[in-house]
Amino acid sequence: MRRIINIRLPRRPNGTGAEPSEHWSALVDDEGRLQALTPMREEASMAGENWQGDWLSPMGVDLQINGGLGLAFPELQERDLPRLLELLDLLWEDGVDAISPTLVTCGIAPLRQALAVLRAARSHHQPRRCRLLGAHLEGPFLADARRGAHPREHLCVPRVEALNARISGFEHDIALVTLAPELEGAGEVIQRLRELGITVALGHSAATAEQASQAFEAGVSMLTHAFNAMPGLHHRAPGPLAEACRSEKVALGLIADGVHVHPTMAVLLQKLAGDQLVVVSDALAPYGLADGEHRWDERVLLVEKGTCRLDDGTLAGVTLPQLEGASRLASWGQRPEASIWAATMAPREVITPDINLDAANQLLGCRLEALLRWRWDQDQSRLHWQHAA
Repeated sequence: MRRIINIRLPRRPNGTGAEPSEHWSALVDDEGRLQALTPMREEASMAGENWQGDWLSPMGVDLQINGGLGLAFPELQERDLPRLLELLDLLWEDGVDAISPTLVTCGIAPLRQALAVLRAARSHHQPRRCRLLGAHLEGPFLADARRGAHPREHLCVPRVEALNARISGFEHDIALVTLAPELEGAGEVIQRLRELGITVALGHSAATAEQASQAFEAGVSMLTHAFNAMPGLHHRAPGPLAEACRSEKVALGLIADGVHVHPTMAVLLQKLAGDQLVVVSDALAPYGLADGEHRWDERVLLVEKGTCRLDDGTLAGVTLPQLEGASRLASWGQRPEASIWAATMAPREVITPDINLDAANQLLGCRLEALLRWRWDQDQSRLHWQHAA
């Protein structure tokens, strides 16, 4: 057995993050599996490999990623399967254990084709490869005025019949749907999605605080890319953001590149949302490729320093890894443990609400190679990560 001492485990964030962290001792067997975690009571009397307060966590879970290595998930064809598997291998190397592949607003035929390819890809899972969770359908039931980079011609009025036309036969292949709950007919769609066990998020929406509150009561449990494509915080019109924070039960996805949301507002959101904050990448097809011009359906994407825009300047996404977002958030807010939680633990709760999110429970029995080690560089205000083995 190998013993590791002075490990920290990510805890559910509170309002300040000020209380001291408990340190743990871990036993790892000869196969690299974590067999025991014990709180350290007498540090001086314990021998072992000293991690000096580094955190041990599960790998990241990205609930909003649109593609990579030149693949856009809504355009997937059977011939793309080898490159899709290559992308999943890259995501593992980038510290991500699982993704909800995001299918932005598109036609019915390509959507169903993409769902079929993703279903086939799940059968090719193997160790050291990122897992494919159910898909995230971002659209088509979105507010036209808040559609952002989504093509207007494929937006659709919320109707259960329109939902069935898209997902019939794939109900178990979908984990998350983003919609604008204020649209007429959205209530029936939300009800049907919840009956199917699919998580529903508010996004690309012009909802007021009152409309958002009604949606949360109806079963909507997440905001898609908070601040973006929705009303902002205002002292007389608090909007969905304030209502989500007030609810204490609605997750808030955050693109933490520093462009989609200013670092000051990202830190404010982290303080307001606490354990409700979820770091997402919103990575697009050029993820894993160099900056420059790239194709996105019939449009051109301009990528500069990891941020993607359409040629009219509209923000479209990023090419930065999810864990880079967690590191940036930690640097801005000086709360590394809360940022680790937001990328690794909080996303699991969104799609599995009844999960036991005790960190030790999540880690025991796992191979170290499937876990992450995090170190906070106080001098540089930088959170670094690596695979734990």
